[in-house]
Amino acid sequence: MNTTFSSYRPKQRIRTILIAVLCIAVSAALTVATFRTPTGITANFDPASYRSDVIVTAFQENWTSIAKECTKTFGPEGVAYVQVSPPQESIKGTQWWTSYQPVSYALNSKEGTEQEFKSMIATCKAAGVGIIADAVINHTTGVGQGSGTGTGGSTYDAKGDFPAIGYTAKDFHSCDSDVINYTDQENVQDCRVTGLQDLDTSSAHVRDTLASYFAKLINYGVAGFRVDAVKHISNTDVLAIKKLVAQKTGRSLNDIWWMQEVIGNVNEAAAIQPKNYTRSGQVSEFQYAYQIKTFFSNSLAGGTKSIKDITSNLVPSDEAAIFVTNWDTERNGTTLTYHDENSYLLANAFMLAYPYSTPNIFSGYEYENSDDGAPGATSTSVPDTTCGTGADWTCTQRWTAIRGMIGWHNVAGSSRMVDWHDDGDNVISFGRGNRAYIVINNGENDAAVSYTTSMPAGEYCNVYASGDCSSTVHIGIDGKLNATVPAGSAIAIHVAATPSTWHGGSARDASDPDWYGN
Repeated sequence: MNTTFSSYRPKQRIRTILIAVLCIAVSAALTVATFRTPTGITANFDPASYRSDVIVTAFQENWTSIAKECTKTFGPEGVAYVQVSPPQESIKGTQWWTSYQPVSYALNSKEGTEQEFKSMIATCKAAGVGIIADAVINHTTGVGQGSGTGTGGSTYDAKGDFPAIGYTAKDFHSCDSDVINYTDQENVQDCRVTGLQDLDTSSAHVRDTLASYFAKLINYGVAGFRVDAVKHISNTDVLAIKKLVAQKTGRSLNDIWWMQEVIGNVNEAAAIQPKNYTRSGQVSEFQYAYQIKTFFSNSLAGGTKSIKDITSNLVPSDEAAIFVTNWDTERNGTTLTYHDENSYLLANAFMLAYPYSTPNIFSGYEYENSDDGAPGATSTSVPDTTCGTGADWTCTQRWTAIRGMIGWHNVAGSSRMVDWHDDGDNVISFGRGNRAYIVINNGENDAAVSYTTSMPAGEYCNVYASGDCSSTVHIGIDGKLNATVPAGSAIAIHVAATPSTWHGGSARDASDPDWYGN
């Protein structure tokens, strides 16, 4: 027996060693094959190097402040574009809506001078950020304004005389009553919106004047346009104006970025629906924002429709321009606003994470009355924007979670949505390929989750929760994420943000709302 036992032991050892080596080899191969870090990831995370398509609307901010913010925040954080308020001369007044009543197309507005506008474009471009100008082309001033002088000194009246532009009464539609019937295309497009003098955009003179204005902005370096009140203009006229812009600038139609405000409503005339304007450019998908409010005010996945399917019945992704809120909707109660606190922040995170359209983050200011203009505004100027503790400007782009999610969005890129999970109510999660993953808890209680992801194994910064990687999340060798997500918060990770690649920053930004993280 001793001889037999002695001869067996070496064979057993060899077999055991071979099995162990094989297991190690298989494990290593599995790790490399399944959890390999995606290509294009740098050793040190620089958000600007991943810049893609994120827009921030800097509502009513002056040109000098935007230029500074391009250098300080927008550029370094990877924002691609800043949408600015209408740059043309307007009527005087502290109210925000005075910017939407043009007196001339001279660039002398409450937000700054022509030289300041040009300087802003150049400064932002140097920081990698393009400027999108809000263009008001449907109308001029309201008849209720009577006659007067604009922010740049140009005169106007309520009878169609705008000497600085060259408009006379014949350049306006003959209808002198307000729009009252949105099921009647002619009434919507030929009559006045709340008393605003309605331009006859079928006129060759009006078209040429407007096209020259667009061309000037393009030649100054503007990257694109948000075109106001487009459903009050026939789609034929809009396309004709854009074609003239193309001719004047030597560009193709597709080379002119044109986002059109077309508020869709199935109960209104068929001819004024968003789908009729997609030949000219993108259309603002208001239904997206309305649905976002419904989901985040109720249940993300527990209703008759899951937020996973939010884009069903919306215009195609490449034809849409989306937002969680804007200056109109935050005042009329149809969308979420900063008053909705954590739900508002989570909704913005969802917009930046979900693969649909071009996200637009709204940065405005706190207000008490819907007419309130920018903090400290006079009838002819807007003071510099101030961000931080106690400031009335929201400076949303600086919020810790928003900064983190802009980087998340850019790193995710065009990767498809994968690994969807939800609890049938207010906890959802999904990834973007093997580059990024997010868990959103819109519920009132903390949520313990255990989800399979496609992320490489390792330790990641939770970019939603902190700006210095002090909050981390571990992905196991099996791709599992096991964590507790606080109520009204999120976990957001991406392959470029790890403890070894993250440098600098602070856990919280001074502009973070008081309720953030609570």
